[in-house]
Amino acid sequence: MKEKTLSPFGLLIILSGLNLFNYLDRYVVNQVVELIGVDFRLSDGQIGRINTAFMIGYFFTAPFFGYLGDRVARKWLIAAGILVWSLGTVLSGLAGGYVALLACRILVGLGEASYASISPSLISDSYAPAKRNNALTLFYVAIPVGAALGYWVGSQVAAVWGWRYAFIVAGLPGLLLAVVLLPFREPTRGQADGCQKEAAVKAGVGDVFKLLKLPDFNLVLWGYVAYTFAMGAFSFWGPAYLMRVHHMTLKEAGGFFGVVTAVSGLVSTFAGGFAATAWRQRNPAAYALTLGLSTLAAVPFAAWAFLGGTKTIFMVGLAIAIFLLFLGTGPVNTLIIETVPVNLRASAMAMSIFMIHMFGDFWSPEIVGHLSTLLGNLKLAVLILPCALLVGGLLWLNLGLRTLRQHRQPNAA
Repeated sequence: MKEKTLSPFGLLIILSGLNLFNYLDRYVVNQVVELIGVDFRLSDGQIGRINTAFMIGYFFTAPFFGYLGDRVARKWLIAAGILVWSLGTVLSGLAGGYVALLACRILVGLGEASYASISPSLISDSYAPAKRNNALTLFYVAIPVGAALGYWVGSQVAAVWGWRYAFIVAGLPGLLLAVVLLPFREPTRGQADGCQKEAAVKAGVGDVFKLLKLPDFNLVLWGYVAYTFAMGAFSFWGPAYLMRVHHMTLKEAGGFFGVVTAVSGLVSTFAGGFAATAWRQRNPAAYALTLGLSTLAAVPFAAWAFLGGTKTIFMVGLAIAIFLLFLGTGPVNTLIIETVPVNLRASAMAMSIFMIHMFGDFWSPEIVGHLSTLLGNLKLAVLILPCALLVGGLLWLNLGLRTLRQHRQPNAA
């Protein structure tokens, strides 16, 4: 079959649409964990382990896909990833027990690792640096929209037909969409930066590990770890929190999270990404400062939401915090790509996925679950999350200040 040429914008739209289903399938489980817990008679710690199972498949395999993504045809890896994660989602709805469900979530994680590691490198090869952050911002708009759809599909379908059908409805479209990129020619590595020769150099495994010696990449990475620790735990426990602490129904909790995540996340992802691109024309540290300042600003609102005694305080505080936290979605991923050599972009994205989940939300939902069991109070357990956001914001702010110092030196480029 002769490959067709696809415009950069066409590629971006397809990848962004697929990313939406990526996050829909990832987040639908969060809305139905209470029902799964009742059905399988699980403790909060066991419920939290459902997310841990997904992370085992996700971040443990990401380095492997990143390594391949810098060396072989990426569209075939993406197609395989979509097929595997969609199949795992459908099978989650057919799981006969807790262990089978954990196995299915591992499969979902494995498929999503391929897509998440490789897709950003395709976008970076299609858009020049001046336009790259805006393109990646559009791609990552799928996070709030897909998450919102996951909450909505989970709440609406589960309320009528049960939690099993929520997984089946979420997973079926991906089984058909897996082949959508195969007829098209993928961009040449490094073409948007005019460095195809450098990109064509095949880096070894040792070069991948040398990424951890890059100071700027490290600050981006560890700030992202702390951020992901907090976001992963609360996105998992959020609906259950509303149901237990504020006595909302399944549909009410899902509707609230769906609307807030979609509206606040969508608006702030666009606003933060495009504003950071414009700011960077005047300030070389714009991306890092956007990350640091927005995350630090979210900390008091998140704490206020958890400590407030009423449902209204929680909802207002959470909405503001989510808005602020999504402002840096585009810039953080742009920095991951631009702080490493061009021939290691897929590997850098894969390493980022591995690290933020290995030290972030791989543990945090289960940690909150065990704290809730130990303290007998989910409201107290989630108070560790604003503290994690504080750490992430300070690391990113440090990166911004470091970048400013570098550009103020007499010999700075």
